[in-house]
Amino acid sequence: MRKLSINSVQLLDRIDADAVFLAELAAAECITSSQKEHLVNIVQPYDRNDKLLEFMTRKSVANFEKFLRVLAKRQAHLMPLLVTDGGELRSTCVCEYTLFLCVTFASAQLFSVITG
Repeated sequence: MRKLSINSVQLLDRIDADAVFLAELAAAECITSSQKEHLVNIVQPYDRNDKLLEFMTRKSVANFEKFLRVLAKRQAHLMPLLVTDGGELRSTCVCEYTLFLCVTFASAQLFSVITG
């Protein structure tokens, strides 16, 4: 969660908190349905991200890990901003992130072989 506050400026510009992402966060019980509705009604992406990060800083570590799982699935490029801490990676989230990257790479390689 410390990484969230340290990298919040970068995350405010980069998170794509669209309706699908917010629905997945709600389905993962990372945010409540009322929080999701509140976020969906915020027009400006920067403001929506700001409110989302505010919600996340008020949540438990377990909820933050749920947030990381959804983020790893949908916006993996942002994971390095949140999972490293002095060279150490959070095991649960990093395993899922690493698996996601391996599957993505393998799929790309397979597609390359098939299409020649």
